[in-house]
Amino acid sequence: MSNSAFGFETQAIRIQTERTQFLEHSVPLYLTSSFVFEDAEDMRASFTEETPNRLGINSDENKIGVLGIPGQITALLRKKERNIYSRFTNPNTSEFVEKICKMEGAEDGYAFATGMAAVYSTFAALLEAGDHIVSVGSVFGSTHTLFTKYFPKWNITTSYFDINKPETIESYIQPNTKILFAESPTNPAVDIIDLELLGQIAKKYNLILIVDNCFATPFLQNPIQYGAHLVVHSATKLIDGQGRVLGGVTVGRADLIREIYLFSRNTGPALSPFNAWVLSKSLETLPIRVERHCENAVKVAEFLESHPNVKQVKYPFLKSHPQYEIAKKQMRLGGNIVAFEIKGGIEAGRKFLDKIQLCSLSANLGDTRTIVTHPASTTHSKLTEEERLAVSITDGLVRVSVGLETVQDVINDLQQALS
Repeated sequence: MSNSAFGFETQAIRIQTERTQFLEHSVPLYLTSSFVFEDAEDMRASFTEETPNRLGINSDENKIGVLGIPGQITALLRKKERNIYSRFTNPNTSEFVEKICKMEGAEDGYAFATGMAAVYSTFAALLEAGDHIVSVGSVFGSTHTLFTKYFPKWNITTSYFDINKPETIESYIQPNTKILFAESPTNPAVDIIDLELLGQIAKKYNLILIVDNCFATPFLQNPIQYGAHLVVHSATKLIDGQGRVLGGVTVGRADLIREIYLFSRNTGPALSPFNAWVLSKSLETLPIRVERHCENAVKVAEFLESHPNVKQVKYPFLKSHPQYEIAKKQMRLGGNIVAFEIKGGIEAGRKFLDKIQLCSLSANLGDTRTIVTHPASTTHSKLTEEERLAVSITDGLVRVSVGLETVQDVINDLQQALS
């Protein structure tokens, strides 16, 4: 049941793997490494990506095209969904991917063991030696490491543009540029980029536009609507929402996903069936959870904006945010991440962390529990001050991943830690 006429919440709950003979209401776990075949023809056809040929039809008519679409045989036989090995596909991972595809308006997708497996595999599958990436400068630390430490080994280079100077993006595009990449909102400074502008630039220069949509989730923002070809998520964050499992997913244009699937099928970063089952169940409550996260985050942001020990607050749906109008255009709500600058720099940031009592000190985000981090003294401490400032990480920047606790309790904890 995956009719696009249904609402977001209905699809999140009702898209399910076909019931077995036991007529279960909740989808079972398919904890199996491999799957069996009916006979030699079934096995042959599965590995050649054809429908089993028992009607004497010419093999050229029987083949499945590069987009996974049956040829002339469609009218004669219903293509059987074939699982071969759980590194390729599994009923649990397929259900999770289908839900994300429907939520994002994507044609196809593939699920990964982690968000970074999704990022790496997506780029590695599509890039060749000599290719060039244009990326927003404010990217997740591990993504930055891929771009600056590992991809150069294969003669793949990256140019960063300033998210606050979108008019400069085109100046970074070279003849060998293949991918335009962005996070929005960014991590950890919660900056916003105009996705519609990126879509127009990608179309003008025939680039593949990839958007990391982790902070927004498919519930708040759909980059494909603005011209993105691929959307990447760390499902570990708000999609799971309870800090339980790791996962990642890339969805988008079917021909590009085909390349990502073939690369991943052979390199092995697949999502486990158990984690896929957990994440698919998590999606059933994504809308109601994210709405409450956003409600709490707005209240926390408003409190911080009025506090005398806070220099600046950045939250997409605060009117003081530099890209407030863009956020309102492309996001349903502002998300659960609030960034603020505490007066006193790095030392004040350390003291703030030490005084926190209720909130968690963790590198994760998107949990039911509110989490605070001080990037300059922790996650980004190895960068120089100049490098941090280039990606909007000031000495006093604090990132708050606002959870689902009673919001006044969260505010009270922040209040005492700031005093």
